[in-house]
Amino acid sequence: MSTFKPINRILMGPGPANVHPKVLEALSKPTLGHLDPQFIELMEEIKLLLRYTFKTENKHTFVLSAPGSLGMESCLVNMIEPGDKVVVCVGGFFANRMVQIVEKIGGQAIVVKETWGRAVDPQKLDDALSENPETKVAAFVHAETSTGALSNIKVLSEIAHKHNALVVADVVTSLGAAEVLVDEWNLDAVYSCSQKGLACVAGMSPVSFSDNAVERIKSRKTPIKSWFNDLSLLESYWFGEGKRAYHHTAPANQYYGLQEALRILKDEGIENAWRRHKENSAKLIKRLKDELNLEPIVPAGERIPHLLAITVPAGVDEAKIRNELLTKHNLEIGAGLGELAGKVWRIGLMGYNSNEKLVDYCVNSFKDVLNKK
Repeated sequence: MSTFKPINRILMGPGPANVHPKVLEALSKPTLGHLDPQFIELMEEIKLLLRYTFKTENKHTFVLSAPGSLGMESCLVNMIEPGDKVVVCVGGFFANRMVQIVEKIGGQAIVVKETWGRAVDPQKLDDALSENPETKVAAFVHAETSTGALSNIKVLSEIAHKHNALVVADVVTSLGAAEVLVDEWNLDAVYSCSQKGLACVAGMSPVSFSDNAVERIKSRKTPIKSWFNDLSLLESYWFGEGKRAYHHTAPANQYYGLQEALRILKDEGIENAWRRHKENSAKLIKRLKDELNLEPIVPAGERIPHLLAITVPAGVDEAKIRNELLTKHNLEIGAGLGELAGKVWRIGLMGYNSNEKLVDYCVNSFKDVLNKK
C-alpha cells in the first residue's frame, strides 16, 4: 500500500467545508500529552476563544473530543432525568435526533412539529408548553442542516423561560457563520461542531452550559446516564483547580487546529464573519435565480445564510447532477435528507469557503452540468 493521497475536493455541501490552510498547518505540529503543562495552557486559550465565539461568559464553555452529535447527546443527557417532560421542536432530520436521544435516556419527548423547510413557529412552542406546564427542558435547532431553515431561537428561548423550562439549543451549523448570542438569548446548554463555520476539521464539539444549567445538573436526583458525557467528570479535566484529573486522551493535534481556527475567526472579528457569510449567500441566491432559475426551498427571512436547500427542477435527476459536479468539476454538494430526499440540493458557503470566488465557481459548474449557457 502507498501513502494515502486524498483528492483536494471543493467542499460546498452541508459540511465538512474546506479547512483553512493555516489550520491544516497547525494540525501538523508535534503532539503533546493531554496533561502536558503546555497543552493545559492551550486548553485555557480554547476556552477563552470559545467564549468569544459563543458570545458568552459561561465558565463551563469547552470542547468535547467528538463530533457535534455527541455535543447533542452531552447537553441532553446532562440536563434530562428519566421521566422529565421535554418539548422538542422538530422541523428536520437533526431535531428528530434530539427526540431519539430524549427517549433513549428515559425522558418524555413532546414533539412540536414544523414543516420541513420552515422556521419553527414560536406560537407552537408556546402552546405546547402551556399544555405541559411541568416541562423541564425545551430543545430546538437554530440552523436545521437538513432543510436550510433558520429559526428565531432568541424568541423560542424567551418563550421557554416564560414557562420555567431551561433551553437546549443546537448551533451546529450556525456557530461562526451566523449570529449566535448565548448570553443575550439566555441559552442554557448549547453545542456545535468544528467543521462548518469554524473552518476546522471534524471531530470536535464546542459546548457551553449556563450557571442555571450547571445548577440543574448538580441538583439531579438520578445519576447521569453516560460516563463520557458526565459534566462532573469533564469538569475535573477542563476546570480542575491547580491539577487536572485524567478523563480521556484528548486529540492534541485536533485541538491545535481548533485553536488556530478560533484565533483566525477572532482576528477577522466574528461580526465581520457573520456579515461575510450573509453577503456571499445573497450573491449566490441571486445568481442561481437569475442565471439558472434555481431557488431555495426556504422562504426569504427564514434561510440559513450559508447553507441553502435549492429546489431540484422537475425532470432533473438530482443524483446525476451531483455526480457530474463531483466528477467534472471536483465540486461536492449535498443531497436532501428525510422528507427532502431527492427534492433539494444542499449548497454550503461555510467558513473558509464563504467567498466570491467560490460563488462564481459554483454557478459556472451548475451551468455546465445543467447545459445552461
